[in-house]
Amino acid sequence: MEMPAPDAAILSRKDKIIARLAKELPADALIHDPAETRAYECDALTAYRCPPLAVVLPASTGEVSAVLRICHEERVPVVPRGAGTSLAGGALPTADSVILGVARMNDVLETDYANRFIRVQTGRTNLSVTGAVEEEGFFYAPDPSSQLACAIAGNIAMNSGGAHCLKYGVTTNNLLGATVVLMDGSVVELGGAHLDSGGLDLLGVICGSEGQLGVVTEATLRILRQPEGARPLLMGFSSNEVAGACVSDIIKAGVLPVAIEFMDRPCIRACEDFAHAGYPDVEALLIVEVEGSAAEIDEQLGLIKQIAATHNPDELRESGSAEESALIWKGRKSAFGAMGQINDYICLDGTIPVSELPRVLKGIGDLSKAYGLGVANVFHAGDGNMHPLILFDANAPGELEKAEALGADILTLCVEAGGCLTGEHGVGVEKRDLMAAQYAPEDMEAQMRVKDVFDPDWLLNPAKVFPLETSASRRPAMAAE
Repeated sequence: MEMPAPDAAILSRKDKIIARLAKELPADALIHDPAETRAYECDALTAYRCPPLAVVLPASTGEVSAVLRICHEERVPVVPRGAGTSLAGGALPTADSVILGVARMNDVLETDYANRFIRVQTGRTNLSVTGAVEEEGFFYAPDPSSQLACAIAGNIAMNSGGAHCLKYGVTTNNLLGATVVLMDGSVVELGGAHLDSGGLDLLGVICGSEGQLGVVTEATLRILRQPEGARPLLMGFSSNEVAGACVSDIIKAGVLPVAIEFMDRPCIRACEDFAHAGYPDVEALLIVEVEGSAAEIDEQLGLIKQIAATHNPDELRESGSAEESALIWKGRKSAFGAMGQINDYICLDGTIPVSELPRVLKGIGDLSKAYGLGVANVFHAGDGNMHPLILFDANAPGELEKAEALGADILTLCVEAGGCLTGEHGVGVEKRDLMAAQYAPEDMEAQMRVKDVFDPDWLLNPAKVFPLETSASRRPAMAAE
């Protein structure tokens, strides 16, 4: 994976740039000692690292505006960073860039239960948004597995989803408004505390833009009433393909569970050892959760059981208590960490039509055998958001490259099945060179023209999303040559 060479002119002006930033920020909000910047040299894609020129940790929209204005005038690239949980290298810096972290911006600014919204600074963690409203019987629906740590800023940048997005949608379906600071320091307000704004859907453009268009400092989010009740059902099957076919049949029947999660045997065992959730030892496991009144839950689960019965499940078990339900979800939410205890892995997130689950799961198995690398599957099955974990030995020469090649083939398989490269992790640097597998040159040109409008000098996260040769003429260092 290649990154652009740092701009020597920027490196030579480091002292001047730091001095200008220091005038706008408190002393503890600016990090430029090389040893201290190493804490920001990568995100959760740890295979690639590079300490930045400096790190800024603003506490307000005004401070973000001042930082971006200075960097714009100095023509310094800026890499926005939420909590650093990106699995696609979305916050990977270059040596001539400034990391702009929003972690200190974590206040609740407004809560309106009557109109069902909350306005927060975007450094606030996902789970703490629900924490701010749950005493009043509300919750924030998107729930990525990293929700304990991940920031709303990163959720917006990658359009994150989660286990319960099948019913409630992903971030874009729950984002009502945003305060966005553009690269020149100007502040714009998009959307607001209402369902739809007039004019162009610029909020929809910002959500999922991976820090390419602006820095979102405040967000107005939809909050919902907590359901009357919820109950998960465990369904074990003899193969991944059979479990995938069951998911497809549930969706085709018109039943809408709040979540359908998939785990295969390697992941089941790792999660069970970690969380002691009571999972059956089967080849493939589905966690299907429905919600509503007791009567609604019984009716929906009855239908789902009828569908599952046609696939001869090895196990069919409803949760019998709130404590058991919590353990079931603890196991699923701990999957990535549990797998990390036993193996190095790369986590992908290609998305496919649900009807293609059986074929793609078989294809992943075939590719795994061909490459001689294990693949553990854990994903949001209800909306076809795959999360294959490619297992490899990071200390063995050539293993990372082999794992990346397998990952490229799996993502290409997802695109060929009618899906896309990413469901919620983003493109970042991980899938940057695969964009041509999904988009024709004219499609990428149209996307780059959108960036031209918001960030004409291509200073915001400039080495991400688009293949380097495709964006070369637009990026600062290349354009100046």
